[in-house]
Amino acid sequence: MRINLLSSFAAGILLSTTISAVVYFSDNGHELKASAKTSEKAQLTETEMKDKLVQAGYVVQTKDELEKTLQAAKSSETTSSDSKEKETVTQVVVNVADGMTSIDVGNVLAQAKLIPDAFAFTKDIESKGLQNALRPGSYVVDSGMSYDQIIATIFPN
Repeated sequence: MRINLLSSFAAGILLSTTISAVVYFSDNGHELKASAKTSEKAQLTETEMKDKLVQAGYVVQTKDELEKTLQAAKSSETTSSDSKEKETVTQVVVNVADGMTSIDVGNVLAQAKLIPDAFAFTKDIESKGLQNALRPGSYVVDSGMSYDQIIATIFPN
């Protein structure tokens, strides 16, 4: 009697699984066909898409329009930064005392942000053979001067 009960239970599970599978797959097919039909009907033209996005509050640009906008922004940024750099000039008075070396002068210039690196400045002075040309005194340099002009001002030959 137990085997008969077990086989009946298994047959019931198999039957219910089969019915559920048929219903599931037959319903899913109708949904796919319906969604395919609506997607065919919902194809918009490019201008219609742009209009809908603009109405929703988006800014729509083509790739060429974006590149032109970016180039215009870069050119105006460069122009404004050039005019700001020309207007702002930092003037520094470097007081050279007895016993100061080129690294001391380089540190002063680096603190004033006239040169990027004091150690590189010292190496440049040594490569030009000007390490013994440093004399005590006050030297005025500014941010409008080139790197070589700053060297020529502080280390006269």
